[in-house]
Amino acid sequence: MMPPIFLIDTHCHLDAESLFSQHAAVMSAAWAADVRQIVIPAVSAANFARQQWLHQRYGCAVAYGLHPLAVGCRADNAQQLTQIAEALQSGQACAVGEIGLDFYHGQDGAEEQEWVFVQQLQLAQQHQLPVLLHSRRAVDRVLKYLRRYPVVGGIAHAFNGSEQQAEVFLQLGFKLGFGGAMTFSGSQRIRRLASHLPLSAVVLETDAPDMAPQWAQGQVNQPANIRRFAAELADLRKIEFTELTQACLVNTWQALPKLAAGSVLSIAAPST
Repeated sequence: MMPPIFLIDTHCHLDAESLFSQHAAVMSAAWAADVRQIVIPAVSAANFARQQWLHQRYGCAVAYGLHPLAVGCRADNAQQLTQIAEALQSGQACAVGEIGLDFYHGQDGAEEQEWVFVQQLQLAQQHQLPVLLHSRRAVDRVLKYLRRYPVVGGIAHAFNGSEQQAEVFLQLGFKLGFGGAMTFSGSQRIRRLASHLPLSAVVLETDAPDMAPQWAQGQVNQPANIRRFAAELADLRKIEFTELTQACLVNTWQALPKLAAGSVLSIAAPST
């Protein structure tokens, strides 16, 4: 008998308006695609209430943090960090995130991003929680801070670094997230990494509503797409779909241990 398919979207911004405004339909489609858990990382404290509502309503897993592109002035950042610390006290979060560095638009604000990143790594240390990492044009610097402030692992979201950088993440106890970018035939480096890294290194994600796959360019990405991402990854690795999904499930539970406690989505409540 084939094992049941249990897919986890390890990175989905279900609290974003384009998904939250149609949450019932989004969740029904995800369930129909065998998605049995969704991790919602925070961008800022402004959406903590939505995350908590989705956790209570559907059983979604949540992470609290301040995204590097949401970093502002020191006073605002300090207030956000206080709210993150308070949210973590509930014990609800499976990770601290989405945190990291983003220098895609240059180095302006780099010092403040790095200060906020360090504060959140220290929160992760304090609560013994993994982290959900954002590292765009900043992989080496993110790794530098992870060495200085080691945490219990986590996921390097939307990984697009080198094989050498991937190896360092793995040595530090991280898994690497692959999603929509992997579906583009022109994304040769990402597809090569996805196919050649150890199977024990990879987890699946959508980053919905962003990072739509090749077949849905210009559309709102959906957590239901994770099933096709899994099929794409299985094809790239030339292994059976069920082997891939079982491995990704184990990998996710290792990266985010709170999810291994049997937490499963519930979509049976009335869609109001």
